[in-house]
Amino acid sequence: MRRGIAATALVASLALAATACGGDSDSGDKADGPVTITWWDTSNATNEAPTYKALIKEFEAANKDVKVKYVNVPFDQAQNKFDTAAGASGAPDVLRAEVGWTPAFAKKSYLLPLDGTEALADESKFKPNLIEQAKYEGKTYGVPIVTDTLALVYNKELFEKAGVEAPKTWDDLKKAAATIKDKTGVDGYWGSTQAYYAQSFLYGEGTDTVDADAKKITVNSDAAKKAYGTWLSLFSGKGLHKADTTADAYAHIQDAFVNGKVAAIIQGPWEITNFYKGAAFKDKANLGIATVPAGSTGKAGAPTGGHNLSVYAGSDAAHQKASLKFLNFMTSAKSQATIALKNSTLPTRDDAYTAEVKADPGIAGYGTVLAAAQPRPALPEYSSLWGPLDTELPKIAGGKESLDKGLSNAETAIAKLVPDFSK
Repeated sequence: MRRGIAATALVASLALAATACGGDSDSGDKADGPVTITWWDTSNATNEAPTYKALIKEFEAANKDVKVKYVNVPFDQAQNKFDTAAGASGAPDVLRAEVGWTPAFAKKSYLLPLDGTEALADESKFKPNLIEQAKYEGKTYGVPIVTDTLALVYNKELFEKAGVEAPKTWDDLKKAAATIKDKTGVDGYWGSTQAYYAQSFLYGEGTDTVDADAKKITVNSDAAKKAYGTWLSLFSGKGLHKADTTADAYAHIQDAFVNGKVAAIIQGPWEITNFYKGAAFKDKANLGIATVPAGSTGKAGAPTGGHNLSVYAGSDAAHQKASLKFLNFMTSAKSQATIALKNSTLPTRDDAYTAEVKADPGIAGYGTVLAAAQPRPALPEYSSLWGPLDTELPKIAGGKESLDKGLSNAETAIAKLVPDFSK
């Protein structure tokens, strides 16, 4: 999942560390030759990686003293693999890290502070909230390369046939789903059981999994119970697709939406390219994008996601210098505009939103919902807090566990991740 979700807990293979450079003598560097840096990229190997590989060629052509060894690491494995590799002093020189990983790795001293370096020469050009998310204890450890958030994406044709508009609240969504089912025979909405996608329901009730400032776990609070109660109610009722708790649920939901078998889902911009490949969106203009519905407080929002490029603190000086130059190139306005045009992802700096970039209806649509994106608290463990919920929410949605029991279990598990927080 992808771009905005904490990596699944997998056993990391030390063998992958052998592909890392880190200034290692196996990197192929010569005293009088170019420095070879290794980059672990976590982008989609089919839809996105080709763009990054092409940019590497441009970088190498302009910088004869640097070579880049490209390694595409599956997103759901990268966090644990880098953690293992860095702990063994064999990590790659550059990592494309989900924004939640950056403070976590910085806390372990795995990343190089970038303040005052070539990598952040254009710091003022980036969206301030994205730079803030790349900080840990006042220092910046990543340069934002793409950003994202969640939105309600919908099939305009099906909505128009049913005579309904994009819903403003979750109650509106229930009514719209029933009408769409009556008028078109298609389910109006299919929700996810994954914690990252359920986060918007918490924001809609003015709460979160934890209160980082008060150092308090709030996942089992009254407000959170109300939020997850609303989330659960969207798996039953006319036009509301039942919960899919299988390992392939993400693919099932995505496939149904792009082929016109469900009218609306909650999704991020990393799927824009795949939306356009579906039968329902051959005409790109049929893709509707709206802010996620609001909760009972009237608040609407979704988590701010995306990726940073970071430099391994264990690399030697020559590799770090080359890596900083590479980060500056890859996150430049020109490179980000290229990435946006090829991959339909959202740039992290305003000067990359050229007229051509904004002409993509997917990018333009998601651009309008970014204002409702909620920044993550400055807590290194924050992304890992979704792990316990990813265990409990499918059980709750599948009827194998009550809401109260599931949230209580999640609270207990989260307490182990942030032992200095009160309940």
